[in-house]
Amino acid sequence: MSIDETPRHRPIALVHVVAMSENGIIGNAGRLPWRVKSELSHFRSATMGKPLVVGRKTFASIGKPLPGRTNIVLSRDQSFAAAGVLVVGSLDAALAAARGDALRRGVHEICIIGGADIYMQTMPVVDRLLITKIHINAEGDARFPEIDRAIWDEVSRMHHPAAPGEDASFTIIVYEKRAATRA
Repeated sequence: MSIDETPRHRPIALVHVVAMSENGIIGNAGRLPWRVKSELSHFRSATMGKPLVVGRKTFASIGKPLPGRTNIVLSRDQSFAAAGVLVVGSLDAALAAARGDALRRGVHEICIIGGADIYMQTMPVVDRLLITKIHINAEGDARFPEIDRAIWDEVSRMHHPAAPGEDASFTIIVYEKRAATRA
């Protein structure tokens, strides 16, 4: 094993972490269009301890910084400020701040958690998609970009039945970008 292959020297991956309905909807009027508490537990576990890049509107819909994670909020509004978050004005600044945070924390992933515009802008540069497919067709005004199967390979899939009181079952699907298509 060369030094470049040791866990300490692994590159930092950019990962979309998203829950979406069967028809690609990720939100409706700033809210999730389903109630699936066990998926939120999965989200917490998948993102804990890692830097998060999030758009201002998505951050506002969450309502507070997510604990145990550096929250980097991307906003064109120069007057926007919120306690407990780092606000940046460009995607490059957000990714640079996230990379620095990941290096300080010793983690190998930066989690991009939305919204739709942030997912669209970062789709060409992300390395992995961590998709939770909620098994409903939802109505909404925000959609995840199309997943191009010529670029992405599914590497794992795990189904979770709906728990009591939840709107639907869900499946966690991980996609890796094909090496020949990495930016």
